[in-house]
Amino acid sequence: MSYRNIRPPLKSAGLAAGVAILMLAPAAPAAADPPQVGNVQEAMEELAGAHGVVGAVGGAYVDGKPVGAGSAGSRLLDGKGGSIPASARFRIGSQTKKMVATVVLQLVGEGRLGVDDKLGDLLPEVVEKDLVERAGEITVRQMIRHTSGIPDWYAAKPNPDGTEGEDPSFDVFDFTTYYRPLDVVKWSRPRPRTGEPGEKFSYSNTNYTLLGLIIERLTGHDLAAELHGRLFGPLGMTKTYLPLRPPEGIKGPHGHGYYPDADGRLRDVDRFNASVGGAAGGVVSTAHDISAFQRAFTQGKLLSPELQRVLTDRLPSDSQPRAKIRSLCSDDIYIMGGTAPGFLAMTFYTEDGRRQLAISATLKGKDLDAAGQAMGKAMERIFCPSR
Repeated sequence: MSYRNIRPPLKSAGLAAGVAILMLAPAAPAAADPPQVGNVQEAMEELAGAHGVVGAVGGAYVDGKPVGAGSAGSRLLDGKGGSIPASARFRIGSQTKKMVATVVLQLVGEGRLGVDDKLGDLLPEVVEKDLVERAGEITVRQMIRHTSGIPDWYAAKPNPDGTEGEDPSFDVFDFTTYYRPLDVVKWSRPRPRTGEPGEKFSYSNTNYTLLGLIIERLTGHDLAAELHGRLFGPLGMTKTYLPLRPPEGIKGPHGHGYYPDADGRLRDVDRFNASVGGAAGGVVSTAHDISAFQRAFTQGKLLSPELQRVLTDRLPSDSQPRAKIRSLCSDDIYIMGGTAPGFLAMTFYTEDGRRQLAISATLKGKDLDAAGQAMGKAMERIFCPSR
């Protein structure tokens, strides 16, 4: 569900939540033969041994076929609960945003709205209730690309520029209260805008909470149904779904994450409140299913090239969504990532859509750095074993 735009330092791989990041490596010609793949199980065992990790699962795919899966650590804290099935479901966090943006752009392709339509026209209540400042100037395109200037609702204490800070603004251990999407949007209203509409990139979960509402308004269906009908069903993502109301959670055996309370005691947050995530980061999936989505998106099977560029083109300032760093691989590797209390999930993929690697780690504590670095190492172990 992540709602955090995570950027912990990685020694050899980059990390971002909700937006694709390019990891640039030395150019090399594409290989005609199937690429080598490292041992996924060994990589997950190394990841599970990283500081703050309870358990880890991962799956690698080449041309849509599984080429390795792994599971390590335990389902529960302190080695309890047995192992996590390698096919287990997990929260994908802000990877949800790419799915939501895809549905919005599909609606654009159907002529049901335009990328330059204004938020205030599509959701008049945000103007009537004064929930979003300058809603009459903010476009769909700007919300998709995080250039709207709408402040983020996630953090209790936003950074001076209005972007998300460390701790959540909501009670992580409230597993029962139902929050409507507009309730969540309201959390952001007292916060300063992060820029003029269209001026610059500033990651904000509020953008996608609003886009989810626009989908529901235009289609007459709830967001979960629309995601299933347009993406999960057609792509064979049979274990993927979007929980919308507590106490909905993760179905089947899976890993549990833990987060410290005010006294520093680790508490199980597996029942994380479903009504908080929604369009900003609520989807539950598997390594197989998230890889299927990413493969279809990258290969242009979900949107026309023009509409796909709305989501993937660099911003004029060459800002955060396409930051460059170097990996050990001979291909360019992209990342989708997401986190919230108790987990970190990342999907690595090649630009041609041939290869995907989806990884989830359940966590104990707030620190993401060790898990993030270990995921980068796992990617290199699996995607470029010869290096």
